[in-house]
Amino acid sequence: MNILVLNAGSSSLKYQLIEMPSQTVKCVGIIERIGMEDAIFTHEKEEEKHSEVLPILNHEIGLKKVAKTLMDKNLGVISSVDEITAVGHRVVHGGSKFNSTVEVTQEVKDSIRDLFDLAPLHNPANLTGIEIAETIFTSAKQIAIFDTAFHQTMPKKAYQYAIPNEYLEKHDIRAYGFHGTSHKYVSEKAIEYLGKDAKNIITIHLGNGCSIAAIKDGKSIDTSLGLGPANGLIMGTRSGDIDHSIIFFLMKKFNKSAEEVNNLLQKESGMKGLTGFSDLREISEKANNGDVNCQNGLDLAAYRIKKYIGSYTAALNGLDAIVFTAGIGENSSLMRKLVCKNLDFLGIDLDNHKNEIRSKDSREIQKENGKVKILIIPTNEEIEIAKQSYKLLT
Repeated sequence: MNILVLNAGSSSLKYQLIEMPSQTVKCVGIIERIGMEDAIFTHEKEEEKHSEVLPILNHEIGLKKVAKTLMDKNLGVISSVDEITAVGHRVVHGGSKFNSTVEVTQEVKDSIRDLFDLAPLHNPANLTGIEIAETIFTSAKQIAIFDTAFHQTMPKKAYQYAIPNEYLEKHDIRAYGFHGTSHKYVSEKAIEYLGKDAKNIITIHLGNGCSIAAIKDGKSIDTSLGLGPANGLIMGTRSGDIDHSIIFFLMKKFNKSAEEVNNLLQKESGMKGLTGFSDLREISEKANNGDVNCQNGLDLAAYRIKKYIGSYTAALNGLDAIVFTAGIGENSSLMRKLVCKNLDFLGIDLDNHKNEIRSKDSREIQKENGKVKILIIPTNEEIEIAKQSYKLLT
């Protein structure tokens, strides 16, 4: 069956058409700068790339452009939208209600809408994508896959905050975790790769957004992101963990509003705040050329990851493997080296030569007799979404 995977952002729309169960990717594409006269549309099929700049003023126009392209005589891969069995939608926040993939109903849409306050940048766009897809792919099942679902196995001691109980009981204020689709995909790949030697795994998702998860027997028992996707590790523009006293200090000392402080912590902090740049490639290059701020930013980011590895090893009561994934995790040998340095007490012993070898395949990069496996596993959230959609329908 053909499954269209959609990831609708506030100003972007990513898609892949995947044939299941073979997991054959028929085409991929993205629309950037939705809402602008000069939006960028890119579509790839069999390594042939088509790009154009055109006005795409909203998601409806964008998704109609996608549908038209999928059926195009030259660029397309289907002759009718009826050939699409299901549309799998990435939804960032599912709250406590969703611990698995579900078929979209009015109740599901209402629940996604109820969670707008917890994911104001993501859930509204995700819901828009669903509602528009319903009008275009009318014969397809609409499936919702939640980033938070994989982490619903966390025990209460991991997800509850030490604030009055009523805020959890009446208002669902707790840690939810994100990047669950990625953590699920790579942890399953690690278990498949290592077999019975993969009871205790730490998965490290490093991109512009970053998170780390403790996986025991295939289930998430803790993760660094919480109520929203802003705490934990240092990210491209997000601060990660911060003493909440700083928030009130900034408001009082500099007369900043709550919105201004939120913007500072979400969009002006992290690596951008430390170095002036949010792209790790640029930061690494400048650090290599002696930029003190960039060197410091890398040290801080790696140190934060190390602390989580230590605490999660304790929570797991052991460690069999750590997994690096996502754009930085898969491609930055420097960040992997900084993270693994001086962790030999935990049995983490990186082979520097293996670490430098570039490959698109999953691989081990620990020393020959390393106690803990160090893996690089490329994530593929689109395939995971297609897999979960297919599983629900069969």
